[in-house]
Amino acid sequence: MEDGAFFHLDRTTGMKNHSLIVNQLSQVRARIEVAVLKFLKTLNSPSPAISDLSLRCAMRVILLFIYNNSRFRCGLLGDVSSIFLSYAFCTRSLMKANDAKAFIRVWKVMELCYQILIQEKQVTQRELFYKLISDSPDYFTSQDQVNRTVQDVIALLRCSRQSLGIMASTRGSVVGRLLLQKLDLHSDARYIIVVEKDAIFQRLAEDRLFDQIPCILITAKGYPDMATRFLLHRLSKSFPDLPILALVDWNPAGLAILCTYKFGSIGMGLEAYRYACNVKWLGLRGDDLQLIPEHAFIPMKPRDLQVAQSLMSSNMLQDKYQEELTSMVQGGQRVEIEALYVHGYDFLWKYIVRKIVQASYI
Repeated sequence: MEDGAFFHLDRTTGMKNHSLIVNQLSQVRARIEVAVLKFLKTLNSPSPAISDLSLRCAMRVILLFIYNNSRFRCGLLGDVSSIFLSYAFCTRSLMKANDAKAFIRVWKVMELCYQILIQEKQVTQRELFYKLISDSPDYFTSQDQVNRTVQDVIALLRCSRQSLGIMASTRGSVVGRLLLQKLDLHSDARYIIVVEKDAIFQRLAEDRLFDQIPCILITAKGYPDMATRFLLHRLSKSFPDLPILALVDWNPAGLAILCTYKFGSIGMGLEAYRYACNVKWLGLRGDDLQLIPEHAFIPMKPRDLQVAQSLMSSNMLQDKYQEELTSMVQGGQRVEIEALYVHGYDFLWKYIVRKIVQASYI
């Protein structure tokens, strides 16, 4: 098996076969058509209102409830690939200006997605934004508006982002003992290592960590994008026996990145758990701080404390993660992975190998 070739995430990532995709697209088109018929019927009523348009805020409440319930959380991180919150409904009246405008945004996005599906094309959310701001400037003024509306459409149609013809932008990279043949994945790796930073990823690729210990390295170059999360989820399903280990900075942001891979992003609404993986924390952790010189500790900034507070209030952290986070906050300092370079550039891969051999991950 060839090593060292980078596989950048692209538009074809995750497509199993053409017939399956065509079937999914036809189903979504049918759901859009049904939504149109229901809307036209609603317009004939004395007080037109859309009573089954799921709002992101309503789903957010339910998702927080699931996070706070450990029994639900364990179940959701199993083989469940999606969650349908059919009971999380609010009413948007067409007689109120603000609600009507929000509904029109949903309609505009559905209309554009329908056209995309008919043409069997795919677009990024950024491309979607430029098209909408060009065609409907009175309703769309920001990327955030488009993102929120896409979430509403996903909730309304009970479908995935990909099935709407919306793809994630390329950002992540993967290297190591992974062979891609057409759409099939093959590997003799024993571990999957998720790296927070691109610079660390490049260092480990240069040092050929995957030759020292059979592994696949993957990075999203910071907070994970949908494409990287999708690929990691695909790898976890293709190779279910491989432990997934995360290498992140010892700070609240590093832990937040790990949690996004592990639990999903609550801001993604219906898709929050879709690509959650059983990721374990390899480093940096409190036990590693003895390796760090005193001058490498960096005082926490207000933003660090905000992230820490958000993690603590979510109640989704297991006890050992909570202890690590508490230690960060109480000490008021953070440490970056690069601090290990004080022992030499080749120390990093040796550090990783030692921790894996000792099964030092949580």
